[in-house]
Amino acid sequence: MPPRRAPLYAGIDVGATKIEVVITGADFTPSGQARIATPLRGGPAAVVTAIETAVTEALAASSAKRLTAVGIGVPGEVDAATGAVSHSPNIRGWSASYPLRAELENRFGTPVAVENDVRIALLGEHRIGTAAPYRDVLAVWFGTGVGGALLLDGVIRKGRLGACGEIGHACAWPGGRRCSCGRRGCLEAYAGRASMERRAKERADKGDKTILFHLMRKAGRTRLTSGVIARALDQGDRLANELINDAVRAAGPVIASAVNVLDVDAVIIGGGLGTRLGQPFARRIHRAMQPHLLNDGRKSVPVVSAGLGDLSGALGGVVLAAELGTARA
Repeated sequence: MPPRRAPLYAGIDVGATKIEVVITGADFTPSGQARIATPLRGGPAAVVTAIETAVTEALAASSAKRLTAVGIGVPGEVDAATGAVSHSPNIRGWSASYPLRAELENRFGTPVAVENDVRIALLGEHRIGTAAPYRDVLAVWFGTGVGGALLLDGVIRKGRLGACGEIGHACAWPGGRRCSCGRRGCLEAYAGRASMERRAKERADKGDKTILFHLMRKAGRTRLTSGVIARALDQGDRLANELINDAVRAAGPVIASAVNVLDVDAVIIGGGLGTRLGQPFARRIHRAMQPHLLNDGRKSVPVVSAGLGDLSGALGGVVLAAELGTARA
């Protein structure tokens, strides 16, 4: 009888600006990685082609050939039964339901598990990252938008409609700024990178001085990425500081209210912007929460930066792939 082949997993994190792929074995140690830009045109079909390219590059970097299973996180609503993804507003052209799992299984010839991007990132953080010591965790991901996920009693919760944890659309200020969802006052309208960019453009058009767009062009970017915002902060840009101050002021009471309701063990801060700004950003949010918490001071819930950093989503995909491979073995 031939020896059993060692398992090989691919974890994929699809975001509005980038697609990240990690290849690992059963120990979850990356042996190959790839990162490419998320297509700006072509909708989900173009995204799938980009995913295939990134996985091929990551496999080549790992000198591996055949995958055991694939796990992928995508911003949007995921149909657990079919693996189809719909309503992914942060990816251009993805407005209708698309059979993502079926398409990727056809291309890779291996089982594929599809999950919401923040839930899959929290899964990775709980298995091999910062959330490992805890049973009840709220994850808040500051990226193009603001996403959330919830772990209770060691289990990732999806909720009745699959929207459990969507803290980005909790109301920070009734009647406040217009959010991409069409409502007013959502946390995402103040703390999402895309909302910050819109606000910065409005302010710059009115004559406010800022180096944000100079740094953006200098970096060859077409958007105010998390890196651009972080560099502007480092250089003392007044508008960049105002944008982050607004984000923290909005996040404090919203996250504190969620903690009051759920009584979780910890809050994990991640996402492109959250990871780039790191633990100092998490500490600022922690301080902004204090006036709104039932249990403040030394009993206050810890607020910590994601331990897996930019790889939270991709490594969460690997964990999901491993669970899928074990279930089908």
